[in-house]
Amino acid sequence: MRVSGVRLLFCLLLLGQSTFQQTSSKKKGGKKDAENNAAIEELKKQIDNIVLELNLLKEQQALQSVCLKGIKIIGKCFLADTAKKIYHTAYDDCIAKGGTISTPLTGDDNDQLVDYVRRSIGPEEHIWLGINDMVTEGEWLDQAGTNLRFKNWETDITNQPDGGRTHNCAILSTTANGKWFDESCRAEKASVCEFNIV
Repeated sequence: MRVSGVRLLFCLLLLGQSTFQQTSSKKKGGKKDAENNAAIEELKKQIDNIVLELNLLKEQQALQSVCLKGIKIIGKCFLADTAKKIYHTAYDDCIAKGGTISTPLTGDDNDQLVDYVRRSIGPEEHIWLGINDMVTEGEWLDQAGTNLRFKNWETDITNQPDGGRTHNCAILSTTANGKWFDESCRAEKASVCEFNIV
């Protein structure tokens, strides 16, 4: 009896030790799993950041190549598109390239745009501007939907804008020294895309 009691006690001790080791290894395994999951999540974040940085570098490189084809001025560059298109097509094409239709913010911007258009498109050309009054007649807004800070309408001869409901897009005229005119958005004009750069 004594031997079987010792055996029973020995078996219980072995069973207890085995249970303790399994519980201990589960705790360690659980801790390791949590550590592994945290490490994987950190790696995913690092990969996402690398991809984001790579995309920004690609964008900067694309802008640099655009500026090499066009002209760079303070804070932006211009790229002419000599193909004559309706306003919406020209707008979409500039967006697809990562820019917008040119919108002068100052008199100096306007003068530089006129000079660039004369050299790149022609001395007697009209180009689309990135402004329109499609939403509310007579309320001319830029592509971001904000009111214009700078305006250069031709007012001496034709008192622009004067097209009423049929002329909802604006053009810049090189023959009128950079003055603006309203025009039907379905007319076909050349355009200049503008890209903001730092």
